[in-house]
Amino acid sequence: MNNVLYLPMLGLVTLTVVVWGMAVYRRVREIRVRRIPLQSLAQARQVAVAFEDVQAMDNFNNLLQVPVLFYVLCLAVAQSGSGGELFLAGAWAYVLLRVLHSAIQITHNRVPHRFYAWLTSNLILIALWIGFAVDVLRAS
Repeated sequence: MNNVLYLPMLGLVTLTVVVWGMAVYRRVREIRVRRIPLQSLAQARQVAVAFEDVQAMDNFNNLLQVPVLFYVLCLAVAQSGSGGELFLAGAWAYVLLRVLHSAIQITHNRVPHRFYAWLTSNLILIALWIGFAVDVLRAS
């Protein structure tokens, strides 16, 4: 059971890599089309105002924030031998909601839709952490 917990992690890593590729492609395309001088992108605040197409990069950055807690949790559960089928189902639900969140943000970017995907994924992650904490406390 513990090795199967790596599969949702690999799913989220795959999503992150795909979004990264999209973000790089869009940034390079915009630099070329709009002829943005590279030196004008030397500082973060310059980058923030230089680009019009920011959805993919914003999503990539988002995938490196809260999902870190997901990776840590999956590794902790795999190492401790806790979890089970319910945890695995919750982990996959989290990944699928992150895919939905990314799809929304990169395409039509409707904030209410994106918010509900983000909120639901985070509530699942919190529930998974609570379940893990209960397992740890019971084992102590």
